[in-house]
Amino acid sequence: KLCEGILNILEKDTKTSCQVACLEALRILSRDKKVLVPVTTKRNMQILMRLAKLETVEDPLERVSEFPVIVEALKCLCNIIFNSAVAQKLSLELNLAAMLCKLLEKCKDQQFVDDIKCFDLRLLFLLSLLHTDIRSQLRQELQGVQVLTQALESSLSVRWTEEYKTAEDRDRPPLSLQETDCAIEALKALFNVTLDSWNVHSKNESHQFRYMAAILRHCLLTTGPTEDKTEELH
Repeated sequence: KLCEGILNILEKDTKTSCQVACLEALRILSRDKKVLVPVTTKRNMQILMRLAKLETVEDPLERVSEFPVIVEALKCLCNIIFNSAVAQKLSLELNLAAMLCKLLEKCKDQQFVDDIKCFDLRLLFLLSLLHTDIRSQLRQELQGVQVLTQALESSLSVRWTEEYKTAEDRDRPPLSLQETDCAIEALKALFNVTLDSWNVHSKNESHQFRYMAAILRHCLLTTGPTEDKTEELH
């Protein structure tokens, strides 16, 4: 009942501070699988997707004040999808993976979106881990390898000297914590999406995997903010 009450408030146009507080409470509650059973419905998923700006894919990310709401809604969706098989099935029906890919595109060349990007990538990782149909959809329909590789490239601030060769700057500073976390989530999602990709057929696929290999090599030469984070990245 508490979760339903929170979602009823979130369905209305309330103040940003109220939305964030409600979403933080829902995120904590959504760690409990028993609590999730009555609230994992299509309507409730759509409420969270709207707050995460997943249903308004044409609108640019302009209002920085809304970014905390987007991040908290994505965190809630991560918990719900991880803990609920019903939510995993609804994700396919609601075309959640496609919307997440479009949100990633909107994060390009934007400031202050690292947290949005990180939890978008984490959600793509969870979907590709827990639902084989979504993994196939990402690979075959949504150009998931390309989208995720570009997200990884952006997180690592890769510069190119040749088509498949990245610039090596041994004096460059370590990645920030946010950049490292984004790169780690992109790598995890890429692993799932490319898991069955041992047989490459087309020239485009060959190019994409050579491009990704160059970025992965660059990743191995990159350090994170701490020794533990560098180890996790590698």
